[in-house]
Amino acid sequence: MSSTTRRVKLATLVPDFYKAMIELDRVSDEGLDPKLAHLVRIRASQINGCAYCTDMHSLDLLQFGTDQQQRITLLPVWREAKNFYTDQEKAALQLAEAITLVSVDHVPDDVYEVAAQAFEEKELAQLIALIITINMWTRVGVSGKMEPGHYKP
Repeated sequence: MSSTTRRVKLATLVPDFYKAMIELDRVSDEGLDPKLAHLVRIRASQINGCAYCTDMHSLDLLQFGTDQQQRITLLPVWREAKNFYTDQEKAALQLAEAITLVSVDHVPDDVYEVAAQAFEEKELAQLIALIITINMWTRVGVSGKMEPGHYKP
């Protein structure tokens, strides 16, 4: 299959599904720090190879100031750049990676426990919902070959 193969547009052809995704997205991060939510979205998008979502959420995070640029740049190596992230953010990123790569190790108990210690139960549930939702969106982006550079915050 060539790279010029036309891809279906889910928003046009299955609008009810797309509207449901938008609603999931709307409620998935309620009560979470928006900067943390965007970091998690960016990291899952990077892992899944979704350039559109990586671009989108990076631009969204940059709305919080230029000091976020270095945190975005270092995100693929956050474990080595740990001074740039709070303990709560590190717990969220670790959980995001485990859920995103669920087929590798499922979600190890130790990873879950670190997140459970860092978040109140309701926040943890919201974080899990957010991670599940961004993983769904990245599959929309990757399967549709959505290109970065078109999103405006």
